Amino acid sequence: MIFTVTILGSSSAVPTSKRALSAQIVQYENQLFLIDCGEGTQMQMRKYDIKSARINHIFISHLHGDHYLGLMGLLSTLHMMGRKTDLHIYCPPELEEIIESQKKIAGTLFSYQVFFHHLNNENEGVIFKGDKLEVSSVMLHHRIPTFGFIFKEKDKEKKIYKEAIIAYGLDFKDIVNIKKGEKYIDKNGHVVPTEMLTYPEVPSKTYAYISDTAYYEEIIKKIKNVDLLYHEATFAEEMKKTAAEKFHSTALEAATIAKKANAKNLLIGHFSARYKTPDVLISEAQSVFANTESAEDGSVYNV
Repeated sequence: MIFTVTILGSSSAVPTSKRALSAQIVQYENQLFLIDCGEGTQMQMRKYDIKSARINHIFISHLHGDHYLGLMGLLSTLHMMGRKTDLHIYCPPELEEIIESQKKIAGTLFSYQVFFHHLNNENEGVIFKGDKLEVSSVMLHHRIPTFGFIFKEKDKEKKIYKEAIIAYGLDFKDIVNIKKGEKYIDKNGHVVPTEMLTYPEVPSKTYAYISDTAYYEEIIKKIKNVDLLYHEATFAEEMKKTAAEKFHSTALEAATIAKKANAKNLLIGHFSARYKTPDVLISEAQSVFANTESAEDGSVYNV
């Protein structure tokens, strides 16, 4: 089972020679989801061999330019490639106005249908439901309305031992009920322990993308026990005051959120261009939360 995150851009505000602006690809099995689309995202996709035509769902966290200014270019390219498949964009409502205005000014009519799903503080929760995966939005604490996104596998159906089917003479109804988690009572009236009938459960995986935000403990309960947490870490601790003024987080604060949320792994990014390397940020984060890595453009991380 594939559940990965590819970093397309990990810089904040302005790109550097080594880091592009915010964008990530989440791959779940054969599906590709794009999170944020900063300037240069198309180039990063080409560089890292991401097939843009396979993307049917785009999630935009907020309307600061480094998170969405690459979107109109991407939409235009998909049109010029002759796309016919519907595209769904989950975003603050003003983004629809921006895109439609650009289309009107340019006299453009896309070859495919775009559906905008507006995010606001009233519809926080599940915004996308697939067969095996669902995506939720969570409000963050930034200068303008900003959202994080949580990608969560649905609970997996229990798998039954073939030997158990034969030994207990399980019929179709029995199998369906056991897969649902219901108790099985044999012909002698005895309850058969589930572990004697089914393979050990494979825990569902969760990825949380926490975009631009000041230190905000309200999100902890919403990302509890997440397998992989991406959390912005724009500044080092010596710039904590600046971080607070700009509604951003320090690496130490990102690590504190990861620790309090009992995350398994932390990925920090959205680094200020003032840091030539993320070493100081990684060091500070690891002093609180050991399982911390820095987001590196082009790198792929398993959830």
